Amino acid sequence: MILDTLDSAPTYHVLGGRFAKSFAWLAAFKPDTPDGRYDIEGDDAFALVQSYATSPAAERKYESHRTYADIQYIASGTEVIYHAPVGVLKPTTDYDALKDCRFYANPAAETALHLPAGSFAIFFPPDGHKPCCISGTSGQIKKVVVKVRV
Repeated sequence: MILDTLDSAPTYHVLGGRFAKSFAWLAAFKPDTPDGRYDIEGDDAFALVQSYATSPAAERKYESHRTYADIQYIASGTEVIYHAPVGVLKPTTDYDALKDCRFYANPAAETALHLPAGSFAIFFPPDGHKPCCISGTSGQIKKVVVKVRV
């Protein structure tokens, strides 16, 4: 798991060409971009632009992915994403290969990541994460989740 700001994105180009292209796409992102999917490198790297209100952590679920890493970038608003290693999480569903997702119960210990506008977190396959959570009070979020095949 990596937590940083978009200003530092060039540091992570060493993760490979798909990450470099994804960060270049994020650097050019405009907050008025409509919600939806945007291909960066076909199914190997694509962005999902989302707008929503954050919700209480108790209403959210932990998830992980096997095929893609997530770059979760907050364009506006503030969100908390909780993190725990997959190895300590108890699955509540089977892995869904079509959605590249598995859900988990809340762990005994977790780390709260506070992401204000301009920040991002990268979650790799071993990283369980619970996104879209309230930071203080519920707020509107504009977020981009870039899916990068690993």
